[in-house]
This record gives sequence, C-alpha cells and structure tokens, in this order.
Amino acid sequence: MSGHSKFANIKHKKEKNDAAKGKTFTMIGREIAIAVKEGGPDPANNSKLRDVIAKAKANNMPNDTIDRGIKKAAGDSGNVNYEVVTYEGYGPGGTAIIVDALTDNKNRTAANVRNCFSKGQGSIGTQGCVSYMFDKKGQIFIDKEECDMDADDLMMTALDAGAEDFAEEEDSFEITTDPAELATVRDALSAQGIVMTQAEVTMIPQTYVTLQDEKDLANIHKILDMLDEDDDVQTVYHNWDE
Repeated sequence: MSGHSKFANIKHKKEKNDAAKGKTFTMIGREIAIAVKEGGPDPANNSKLRDVIAKAKANNMPNDTIDRGIKKAAGDSGNVNYEVVTYEGYGPGGTAIIVDALTDNKNRTAANVRNCFSKGQGSIGTQGCVSYMFDKKGQIFIDKEECDMDADDLMMTALDAGAEDFAEEEDSFEITTDPAELATVRDALSAQGIVMTQAEVTMIPQTYVTLQDEKDLANIHKILDMLDEDDDVQTVYHNWDE
C-alpha cells in the first residue's frame, strides 16, 4: 500500500501487475453482464451500466473490450447466471470486513470466503453484523497530477453538482456523494474534462481499528490476500487502519 489518502484504508488494493489487471477486467466484465441483464444494453437508459462503464474506463479497460462485453451480455442475457452476494465477518482484533462477490455457484463462493476468514483466525458473521459500522457512499478520486483545474474550482463544481464533501489529500482529491447522486456528480465532472481514477459506490468505515500484535497483522494480511486471489470476490471493505 502506498499513499496517504483515505482510499488506502478502505479497500485492499492489488499490485499493479498484469495478473491483477486481468482479474480486474474479468470482474468488470461480470458487472457489465449483470448490468445488461438487469437494465438492457443501452447506457443512456441504464444508469447501472453507465456506472460500470465509467469504472471500466477508470481502470483503463479498452473501449472495444467494453463494447464486446456489452454485446456479448446482450446476446447471452438469458444465460447470465451470476448472482451478487455479500458476506460480513470479523478479522483479528475485532476488525470488520465486508466481501462483495459475483458468483455462478453460491455454495462454492461461500465455502471459499469462509475458508479465507478461518485461515486468518477470523469468522463469518450474519448479514448486517458489521455493515452498520460503515456508511454507503458514492466516492470519486481524482489524481492531482491529472487535474488541471484549481482545487477551489473543482470543489465548487462538485458541490454545485450535488456532492456532500470534498477533501484534498497528499496526492489526490476525494469527493463524497450520496450513492444516488454519484452519477450526476461524475457526469458534471466529466463534462468539465476531469479525469477520475475512481467513481463508484463504496462502504466507508465510520471508525478504524489499529492492530499492533504481529500475529494479528499477519492474519489480517492472510485474509485480505486470500480474498484478493478468489476469482468470485469483487470488492473487499474493511476498517483496519493500515
């Protein structure tokens, strides 16, 4: 992990290597399939698909790959059998972990996620056992090096579009929105030529847990690394203060 933005404490990021990029593209491809199945292949009439396309572009997915994914999903819409599943549990030291997955086999995914927790001395809990410790928000990150707009002007553009908060970090700008307003704020920024490194709905911890014990640190790393390696896992949120 590098950098000091809040984002570093929200999601356990993978290394920027080819294997990670390949998995990211695969995960986004599944999200495209789900979005097309639920709302059709036209982004103009499918806000969820617009959000996934924006996420794909933020992750440097080529336009032709996005288009192929949409067309494939539209052609196979009756056969798309991925389900969205969420698991909640506890890591070492009372840390809270939420796992979002897309799966075509819930039994397999549940067993794999449970194994990740148990290997790191954690435990799966019931639905809602830790999610109350997080706030669901739209979150946009903008790399300072990629942004030509003055910070004050950027803040006013975001707030005027409906953002709730604006923060300047060491290497980025962070914009927080109500989940329902994310697309509106993102579109307003795009209209100004602002390049966003991330624009998606996320879970932000209300408080963070610090781990000091070496065993706890080793175990939290084990849980998060194993979850990262699982092909069904889309996103992992936690309140460990890294």
